[in-house]
Amino acid sequence: MDTPLKKAFKFYLNHQEELVKEYNGKYVVIKNENVLGAYGDEISAIKETSKKHELGTFLVQYVEPGSESYTQTFHSRVAFA
Repeated sequence: MDTPLKKAFKFYLNHQEELVKEYNGKYVVIKNENVLGAYGDEISAIKETSKKHELGTFLVQYVEPGSESYTQTFHSRVAFA
């Protein structure tokens, strides 16, 4: 079952190219397959949107071409005795 956040992320992936044209370098807020707003930073996006929408019901996504904005690689050092 898709949660609201999964649906919002799928919307971002499916519309990334057009979102980049309009919002490149911004943080967009997505809910119910709609862009609620665009902000210059993540904190503003969360603060403003949470005034009208419950946390956990919307996605804040940085918009840029490619997959850099939604993929991360973590490196760690592990020592075994």
